[in-house]
Amino acid sequence: MNQEISAPHKNFEDIKKTDENGIEYWAARDLLPLLGYETWRGAEEVIARAARACVNSGQDVDNHFARVGKMVKIGSNTERPVADYKLDRYACYLVAQNGDSDKPEIALAQTYFAIQTRKQEIFEQLPENEKRLFIRDEVSNQNKKLFKTARAAGVTHFGLFNDAGYQGL
Repeated sequence: MNQEISAPHKNFEDIKKTDENGIEYWAARDLLPLLGYETWRGAEEVIARAARACVNSGQDVDNHFARVGKMVKIGSNTERPVADYKLDRYACYLVAQNGDSDKPEIALAQTYFAIQTRKQEIFEQLPENEKRLFIRDEVSNQNKKLFKTARAAGVTHFGLFNDAGYQGL
């Protein structure tokens, strides 16, 4: 259950973002190039098919495919608005499932999201005490990474550093 994701699957995790409410999402304009879509027109077609699949499964499409805009530079220090989507994990899964199956990138994405879904299913089936142990192990691993980074940044008083982190929460 505690296996490290390796490239190219790691790319999906690298572009994942977290909003102000702690909800993870992917920006469609970041995700679609990883799926082998060079133009936004092709990407929008895939997103539309995925959104229809979402509706057909009885889900509220707005909960999974949030239409957002962003500004992009177009030259000579000017910007213009472009459409984008905030996609949750389910939406990304649907995009991968509705993508062009001839693209190797789509096959990789389908594998990635299938594995992540299966890992979540397995976790949900664990007894509560095993879930606690798994989460404690994850927290421990993340703390090790944090302290390694802190040490590299010159932190020497780890107790104070740790206390400041808890106070910040």
